[in-house]
Amino acid sequence: MNQKNKLVEMSLEGVRIELPSQRPIILLKEREGCIYLPIWVGTFEASAIALELSNIKTPRPMTHDLIINILKNLNIKVDTIEVNDIRDNTFYAVLNLKSLNRKVIRVDSRPSDAIAIAVREKCKIFSAHHVLTQAGIKIQSIDEEVEKFKDFLDNVKPEDFDLK
Repeated sequence: MNQKNKLVEMSLEGVRIELPSQRPIILLKEREGCIYLPIWVGTFEASAIALELSNIKTPRPMTHDLIINILKNLNIKVDTIEVNDIRDNTFYAVLNLKSLNRKVIRVDSRPSDAIAIAVREKCKIFSAHHVLTQAGIKIQSIDEEVEKFKDFLDNVKPEDFDLK
């Protein structure tokens, strides 16, 4: 598998509001790393994901629930989802579905819809390596930064500062 097609497992860190635009974003993070992938989404999709993350059930099925109900009635399982491309600042994704005969069916999707389905089905989320390279943001963990600062405070001496 070439580097472009390499998949990296991600975790969903949550839904946030990006300031100052007030637009919702989904924040994915490398499961084994410190690269975050922010994906701007619509309000409806952000709400659908946030409701599921908060374990809030709606009285009637939402669109993503309907899709899952249809798939289940057809004996098709949502296996994984992939954020597989980014072009012109637009993210692309696929749903990897499995039928009873274990055949994999790949369905084009917006990442927000794919993630809303993945959250409901508790399936793994992946990102193509090249998407992370192009749009990912490396953020050191807060704990790591705090530890560095503590080390600095433990080892700093007055002569380290030029007070003249």
